[in-house]
Amino acid sequence: MTFRHAAFGLALTLLPATAFAVDAALMAAVAPAHREAGNVARDKARHPVESLEFWGLRPGMTVIEISPGGGYWSEILAPYAKATNGHYIAAMGNANQKLPAKFANAGTYGAIGYTVFSNNSGAMTSGSSGGADLILTARNVHNWMGQGFDAKAFRDFHAALKPGGILAVEEHRSDPRPMAAKANDGYVSTQHVIDMATAAGFRLEARSEINANPKDTKDHPFGVWTLPPSRNSSANGQPDPKFNHAKYDAIGESDRMTLRFRKP
Repeated sequence: MTFRHAAFGLALTLLPATAFAVDAALMAAVAPAHREAGNVARDKARHPVESLEFWGLRPGMTVIEISPGGGYWSEILAPYAKATNGHYIAAMGNANQKLPAKFANAGTYGAIGYTVFSNNSGAMTSGSSGGADLILTARNVHNWMGQGFDAKAFRDFHAALKPGGILAVEEHRSDPRPMAAKANDGYVSTQHVIDMATAAGFRLEARSEINANPKDTKDHPFGVWTLPPSRNSSANGQPDPKFNHAKYDAIGESDRMTLRFRKP
């Protein structure tokens, strides 16, 4: 429906109420009460609500997060799964590795599941006989390339997902410049990710510029790790008190691809 504002002569279009529908459970999961302050501060660069909505997160899903690290996404995905009768699974490097201790609080994070994902591990446990609904990997592909198992990683994801399942990818993006050998500066070409996923049997469904950063020149002295949040100031990772971070802090976090793949 369109009407004209009497005072200003502007033609305005009324959208149906469904256009403004909000996933209340997701908004609650992103709320800062249970999250680390440092993670909340990164939301303006990582766009958690927009990214998860783009990737297709829905109530009741079984979600596997690959190599969750300190738990930026875990803080959101685990409470969301608990609130919507879903299941959150953290894929760690070995069977003894767990998320930080706070995630044992089932009242906030629910019953977190664990599976093993590594170069020499077997198939990941998906949490259900039919497979997982969604697998999320954020800023990991460059690590697998350096270790020589990026192709295996995508095959493992395909095996762990149910037919119709989603592979959600966020990664530092080298485009438009060529990708360095084995992405040793942390930046991966979009085409490389697409090629690996396609070879494993996935279909690219959509890409988004949600996490783009045009200020990222991708020519930093210590690769992507020069930028926040790593803020490296030497080649060996040891802090150099003489290094001037101002230029790189002004850039902010990296330019990133955001891709959604589907298992046919």
